[in-house]
Amino acid sequence: MVKPLEKEFKYYIKHQDELVKKYEGRVIVIKGHEILGDYDSDLEAIEDTLKKNHKLGTFLVKKCEPGIESYTEVFHSRVVFS
Repeated sequence: MVKPLEKEFKYYIKHQDELVKKYEGRVIVIKGHEILGDYDSDLEAIEDTLKKNHKLGTFLVKKCEPGIESYTEVFHSRVVFS
């Protein structure tokens, strides 16, 4: 079973060196094996990609940085109970 965004993450890892040369420090959006854009922030990347009719969960938003350390990220989510 393929995990969501696994293809995009593997693409990032495989092409990290060349992506860093072009986009270092920028936030990139990857869908499949394509870079859809580069941005100043995660929020800008998500908002612009959604405006282009790509649905959440179908693209990877990743800060482009060198090294294996950039593979690890922590995500926080807030749940609102009513």
